[in-house]
Amino acid sequence: MQADSNDPIFQRLNEVKQAVSEALDYAKQLGASSAEAAMSSTSGLSVSTRLGELETIEYNQDGALGISVYVGNKKGSASTADLSADALKTVVAKAVEIAKYTSEDPCNGVADKALLDFAPRDLDLYHPWQVTAEQGIELCKQAEDAAMQFDKRITNSDGASFSSHNGLRVYGNSYGQLIGFPRSRHSVSCMVIGEENGMMQRDSAYTIARKEADLRSAQSVGIEAAEETIARLNCRRIPTGKYPVVFRADIASSLFGHLVSAIGGGALYRKSSFLLDSLGTQVFSKRVNIQERPHILGGLASSAVDSEGVKTIDREIIKEGELQTYLLASYASRKLGMQATGHAGGIHNWLVEASHQDLKNVLKEMGTGLLVTEVMGQGVNIVTGDYSRGAAGFWVENGEIQYPVSEVTIAGNLKDMFLKVAAIGADVDVRGSIQTGSILIESMSIAGE
Repeated sequence: MQADSNDPIFQRLNEVKQAVSEALDYAKQLGASSAEAAMSSTSGLSVSTRLGELETIEYNQDGALGISVYVGNKKGSASTADLSADALKTVVAKAVEIAKYTSEDPCNGVADKALLDFAPRDLDLYHPWQVTAEQGIELCKQAEDAAMQFDKRITNSDGASFSSHNGLRVYGNSYGQLIGFPRSRHSVSCMVIGEENGMMQRDSAYTIARKEADLRSAQSVGIEAAEETIARLNCRRIPTGKYPVVFRADIASSLFGHLVSAIGGGALYRKSSFLLDSLGTQVFSKRVNIQERPHILGGLASSAVDSEGVKTIDREIIKEGELQTYLLASYASRKLGMQATGHAGGIHNWLVEASHQDLKNVLKEMGTGLLVTEVMGQGVNIVTGDYSRGAAGFWVENGEIQYPVSEVTIAGNLKDMFLKVAAIGADVDVRGSIQTGSILIESMSIAGE
């Protein structure tokens, strides 16, 4: 990413850096022992259509500067969207005043200086797209048209949407760290409705990338939405029982999302995780390996630093099924007597290693069971690991899809499910922070008819 003097985002970046620096100076003048301030700002265009008609068009620019001050071990926080000198002085004064009334907590404070990155590398996250509302509307139209023309059983549309946003983040603290970078994100999505034999189904598809050139065509998004919808028509229920289950790649990432919650510092120091005291132990079957690679150029979850300015590094998360690290921000790391891992604000490009070639290969490994392509509800308890969610997908026999399935509930316990991972496909979904192929679980309880 090369700075373009004509691009207003770089002027905005400098303005925000100046505001963060001034806020930190004010905090010092008012007697704060230390302080940190950050601002994220986003601007861009969002468009939605339905059946070719414009539904919404929105231009937005938002963001607020937040500051945390520490008076000894007491913390006070405040925020403002106004970056004028007077507003900054007021918000800092409020944060200092708040700190006077909070309790002492020895775990409070800016991240350890030795862990900070004062000159983070450029990860090629900013690729602005000078797109107009008319172009966004046209992309939505292309997606919907492709879907509606795909098959006569596609009878209606829930709409298409387009989004193109640029943003920036600036972070600074009383150690003199003052860093910032711009980023971009663009997307196209479509959802349609199909009908056959008096029964209706809907499904969707989307593409997302930092670069316009990395987006799939709008037509292909519409066609995928139609294909997914048609495949779900004439759903059946299956008998209640215990069966092997394959989570398709776009759903499988949610399983590892529960792992993120369970090994996060907040859940651990509050003792509200089913993976307490699991560091260095077997939490998955031995075929599971997960690496974190924060510095992939242009990655959707790439970041040279976390939200506290701590440098991110390559990490092994799971190695042959064993948990190698917790995910700790500074406060949690001090509560646990450990070192921060650079995960304040989230994870950075988790890559789940494949054991099988593709989804077809994974289904053959399963033989007979349920392929899950949608999960519903929030029935996951991170304290106990209990897992129970509504699901839809396809019944599989002898490795071949037989018919669509709906109105079932899949249940188990995440501890057991993780240990029963029998295969991981190479059909990787790269559209999120967790990149994984399809996952085969040896056995789960399924409530059907």
